[in-house]
Amino acid sequence: MFRKLLVPVDFTEKNEAALGSAVEIASGSEGAQVTLLHVIETIEHIEFEEMGDFYRGLEARAAAKLFQMEEKLKKAGVPTRHEVVYGKRAEAIVRYAEEHETDLMILSSHKVDRDHPALGWGTISYRIAIVARCPVLLVK
Repeated sequence: MFRKLLVPVDFTEKNEAALGSAVEIASGSEGAQVTLLHVIETIEHIEFEEMGDFYRGLEARAAAKLFQMEEKLKKAGVPTRHEVVYGKRAEAIVRYAEEHETDLMILSSHKVDRDHPALGWGTISYRIAIVARCPVLLVK
């Protein structure tokens, strides 16, 4: 049913739950592939070239971490790839999902304070869930 799974990651411990769900879903879907996506947020009003070395360093570190995550999923028998993109996180993730015709997005949901649930309305996962055109699975 789901062949193209997208798992946006921010390298927090919360990602483990999303990765576990991705393995479970991909294992039950013939031909499924997982894409691990990390977004490097750019600084507004500063040209990329001005901070090129800084961004390339971030990208190299992100790629190394993504490679480790990718290897874990591959050992579990799940075809996996990774990508690093630049931009505003929510917008870049939604754009990537649309451009690559993602069937299901799986993301970790960072804890929202039960006493102040409205604070969760501004989270990345909330914004993605609202505007994404594909199904979104939020994992706690």
